[in-house]
Formats: sequence, structure tokens, C-alpha cells
Amino acid sequence: MKPKIADTSFGSIKVGKHVFEHDIIIRLDGRVEKRKKKLSKSIFGTSHTLSFDEIKYVYEPGAEGLIIGTGQLGMVKLSEEASGYLQEQGCPVTLLPTPQAAEAWNAAQGALIGLFHITC
Repeated sequence: MKPKIADTSFGSIKVGKHVFEHDIIIRLDGRVEKRKKKLSKSIFGTSHTLSFDEIKYVYEPGAEGLIIGTGQLGMVKLSEEASGYLQEQGCPVTLLPTPQAAEAWNAAQGALIGLFHITC
């Protein structure tokens, strides 16, 4: 069952009844886990560009889509390599500022993965 995002604001996101004060990934099975930002930060010096390594970690076979919350101000982007990898997997990606991404997540159907950046 896909958990609902109840709220998000700068520095936090509420999924179901749980508040997280770090970036999160919502897996196909509904598990919420902490985002491994260091996979991108070690390459680009920032977690605002998603690396191939991070997207490879985030992606799960069977995913029908990936929704990325790009931060409250929309600062996160995909690297060309990460975008290419998702295209090869046949996994469409939606990038929206986190408040809009949360709405899209809640409205979406199907086997989806979510990655949500909660600050800038």
C-alpha cells in the first residue's frame, strides 16, 4: 500500500503519521527510508544533482514511474547519466517542487517510487 504524504514544509515531510526531518525515498512496497545523499554529493559536491549511482540505488525493477520532489524551491535536478539510466529502464520520471510532488504522489496510481528533498 502506497503511504500518503500528509504535509511537507522546509525541513520536514510527514508520511502517514510519521514526520521525517531528512530527505526520504518511498519504496515500491511503501517502506520509507532515508535518502543516501552521499551517493550524489561525493560526485557533484552537492545533493542537488542526482547522480547515476544514487538513481541506480533508488530505482527498483517493476517501477512504473519515479516522482522526485526537487525541494521546496525546486533546486534538485537529474544528471544526464541518471536521466539516461531511467530512460533505459523504461521508468518515466516526474520532477516537481516537493509540495507539488507530494500532491502528485498522493494522486498517482501504480507501482511508483518517490524521492523527496525537503529543504531548498
